[in-house]
Formats: sequence, structure tokens, C-alpha cells
Amino acid sequence: MALSPSEMDRMLDEHFGYEQRDDVEGVLATLDDDVEHDIVGWPDGPSHGPEGARAFYESLFADLADGRVETLRRFYGDGFLVDESLWRGRAPGRPFGLEGRNRPLEFRLLHVLEFADSGKIRRENVWLDLASIIRQLPQD
Repeated sequence: MALSPSEMDRMLDEHFGYEQRDDVEGVLATLDDDVEHDIVGWPDGPSHGPEGARAFYESLFADLADGRVETLRRFYGDGFLVDESLWRGRAPGRPFGLEGRNRPLEFRLLHVLEFADSGKIRRENVWLDLASIIRQLPQD
């Protein structure tokens, strides 16, 4: 049974809320047991299962701080959601291999999500504006 747009919104907003609080366990709880987690360009490639996604979130939360996600638009289909958002925060670590030096950072994100019958995220595919990140975090 496909989720309604409001049910998909609730799950993604919950997921983003856990990310905002750097809550690895909370984020992983929003993922289905056999989730495919694919951050495009991530050196280790796609992972499978919540435990497979753990390393990405631990790294992300060490590298970025005070993150806020502003949803720009969402598109819905049968069991899927496409979300375009703007992330704003700071880069105290080495996000995406770049020295952050605690500088402010903002970039666009595109999430393509599929949902399991359980209501959890079955597939998370994330595209980010790496060119914008590189411009804001020059490496001198």
C-alpha cells in the first residue's frame, strides 16, 4: 500500500530532524532493514541496511554542524518522493574531503526516496551541489 504525500513528508521531516540533531540512531531508525543508501559520489559507493549507512552518518555529523534543511519543493509518486532542499550550517571538519575550518556553508540537495510498506525509507539516493561546496571551501 503506497504512502500518501503527507505520510512521506512526515517520514522525511523526521529523518531530517534526526540529522539536524546529529542523532545517528534516530536517522538509522527511519531506514528500512534492507535500505539501499546511495550518496552519489561517496567514495565507498552505495551501502545496504541501516548498519551499512552508519559510517556515512558518523562522518557527516563530524564534518558538518548546526545544519538546517529548508525544503524548496517536493514531487510525489506511487511510493516515492523527490525532495529539493537547501542545507545551511557550518563545516568544522572535512566535509567531502575538503578542509572546512568551521566556515559557513550552504548547498542544494536532491533526495530521491522510495518507501517500504512499513513506511520507512527503502532507498535513499542523494545528489548534492559539490561545485558550490568547493567554491565555499577553497583549499589554500
